[in-house]
Amino acid sequence: MARYFYKGRTARGEAVENTVEANSEDALATQLFNSGITPIEITIAVAAPKTMSIGRRLGLGKPKIEELILFAKQMSTLFKAGIPIIRAMNSLAQTTHNEYLKEILEHSIKQLEAGQPLSTGLGKYPEVFPAVFLSVMKVGESTGRLDDAFEQLSFYLERDKMIKDKIKEATRYPTFVLVFLAAAFVALNIFVIPKFAGVFSKMHLELPIYTKMLLATSDLFVNYWPWMLAAAAGLVLGFRQYISTEAGRFILDKAKFKIPYIGEIIRKATLARFCRAFALTQRAGVPLVQALNLVGNAVGNLFVADRVYSMRSGVERGDNLTNTATATGMFTPLVLQMIAVGEETGQVDDMLIKVAEFYEDEVNYEIKFLSAQIEPALILAIAVMVLIMALGIFMPMWDLMGKVK
Repeated sequence: MARYFYKGRTARGEAVENTVEANSEDALATQLFNSGITPIEITIAVAAPKTMSIGRRLGLGKPKIEELILFAKQMSTLFKAGIPIIRAMNSLAQTTHNEYLKEILEHSIKQLEAGQPLSTGLGKYPEVFPAVFLSVMKVGESTGRLDDAFEQLSFYLERDKMIKDKIKEATRYPTFVLVFLAAAFVALNIFVIPKFAGVFSKMHLELPIYTKMLLATSDLFVNYWPWMLAAAAGLVLGFRQYISTEAGRFILDKAKFKIPYIGEIIRKATLARFCRAFALTQRAGVPLVQALNLVGNAVGNLFVADRVYSMRSGVERGDNLTNTATATGMFTPLVLQMIAVGEETGQVDDMLIKVAEFYEDEVNYEIKFLSAQIEPALILAIAVMVLIMALGIFMPMWDLMGKVK
């Protein structure tokens, strides 16, 4: 006998749930009907996995995207070689070096042995496997083509990783320069300018406006740095708390596209990710409305997700994909034309792949020349900072030298 978890309703409509032992799901369903309970859901009761520990809840040791790509590739290869699914899972569980993934595989094997599909076992870990991943797996299970499903997933994850890496590459250089400038500004105000302030106070000179500004700023940093540090920490914590809300995250995701130089790269990279995910669901045979819902959850940007959901609403009302895509205002005329061609020819997935490749090429091109585009602005910022420092510190020194002469 095995242990099963069930949800049902009594003759009065009251919801009930429990875990009991039974010979099979059918036997439990018959038993429930005889006792006056209409079963709604019956699943095998498997012991809670170790991944529910505090460390796992915090995401410690969660598999990286590279490990998920390798997992999908290995599963595709094993299925194509005709290896039974439980044997394939056991092989991967024994060879993986990630303890979190190993626990997931072992728990999924127990689900498989109890007669549950693989997507059910992996679906217990939404923090590891995104909705698109699980949806494509379910389609592969229903069609008996899990090998193709995993092959498509590995390719999608690889391209998705590439886009994320490109975005990080685009933001790494300007972020480093800005952080360095901020650190240099703080160090000058705390350690350098106070040295000159003592010298200037003994000169009894009429200080220029630039020098007064520097001395006032330095005095603020030296005397009120604990309050400034507390205020900065409060702003950071408040900002993090705000963007953890749906409204705050929506505004932040929308603002990303308006960042000079970088915003356009992020927009194109996000749209490339959308097209890849959408094409993946279409090739897997996911219904259009469900596909749009899944892609909206997987695109990683609430602002774009909102536009995708508006496309879903338009499709539900009976409108075609081209018109709903046009209404979002996200796509260029070239992209909209390719989507229209895809609808006319019944090859939307192929057209979306071409759109994704187009955006990815654009991202690669713009990142390649990002340094040349953003370097003048950064140099100008450094030059302004140096000019203010020079005028504020050296002009009084020049006045003093003139008086000495």
